[in-house]
Amino acid sequence: MFWPQLRDMKVSATVETMGPGTLAAYAGFCGKTLARAHARSGDPVAIAAYLGKKDRFDQALADFSRRYADQNDQDFAAFCDAIQTGRLEALEGA
Repeated sequence: MFWPQLRDMKVSATVETMGPGTLAAYAGFCGKTLARAHARSGDPVAIAAYLGKKDRFDQALADFSRRYADQNDQDFAAFCDAIQTGRLEALEGA
């Protein structure tokens, strides 16, 4: 089926009004879409040649991931502290 695009048909989601389940599903959809776009953007042979046979890239990616996870833990602790001290208002189940 052919559908001619007569106007800009982009839509955006109002994430502020989503419940936890809907937000999780939406985030998953966005992540999969982004991953697919990135997976299609390069030449696999050129990328493999660039990365080489050694595990330097793998190790760098693992190191970055560990540091990112540590930062995420620190950010979440600061977020929880801000809620507990009243600097940030949070609504449960909203």
